Amino acid sequence: MLRLHYNLEKVSMGLVAAIIAAASIGGIVEIAPLFTIDETVAVPKDLRPLTPLELAGREIYIREGCYACHSQMVRSLADEIDRYGPYSQAGESAYDHPMLWGSKRTGPDLARLGGKYSDAWHVAHLKNPRAVVPASIMPAYPWLEEPLDTELLPDSLATLARLGVPYDDAMIARAETDALAQSRPDGDGADGFLERYGERPAIRSFDGDPSRLTEMDALVAYLQSLGTQTNAPYEVLAEGGQ
Repeated sequence: MLRLHYNLEKVSMGLVAAIIAAASIGGIVEIAPLFTIDETVAVPKDLRPLTPLELAGREIYIREGCYACHSQMVRSLADEIDRYGPYSQAGESAYDHPMLWGSKRTGPDLARLGGKYSDAWHVAHLKNPRAVVPASIMPAYPWLEEPLDTELLPDSLATLARLGVPYDDAMIARAETDALAQSRPDGDGADGFLERYGERPAIRSFDGDPSRLTEMDALVAYLQSLGTQTNAPYEVLAEGGQ
């Protein structure tokens, strides 16, 4: 057996061909399903896109590397469903570019975080995690009180629209105004925001100060949106997981 192995090692081109063949088979197995993804992954009818403010918060979430410690994927295991809620479905992430399902959990999964804690809790937690969770190893993010830069939001929405996210021309044109309006429910832009995004997204001052629009507003708005964009997973769970 060792002699046979030794002889095979001397056939270098044969080994190269075998490696290429094995890698090609593995690649095809992974890539082929993507060609039928439109037929196999159903987008929930009630799935809503992120608002401009929530989208800005998602960009901050990515910028600060939150995805490195927190997944957004509840697995279909009984203990995970008991702890986090309904298991994740592919259709929930249809509008996510890139998706943030992840697999590593230094901190808890955040897929169903929306509404679990108050805005004030999130603000305190982000400023000083150990003030609300004494054993936390999460770093503090005091710089999130900086003003939110909304200049690129129209471009972000326009790019996502080209990828299939249902942002219309009015949403793109009013992205900066709508980001501000979502944090000021009594402001002049609130009615227009409701007209474009409906009543499902939360409209309030997420950092507690309606006189300013901060990165904290955006990140908390995004965190509060997690798990609230569609009711599909809860409906499946109510039907017994079928």
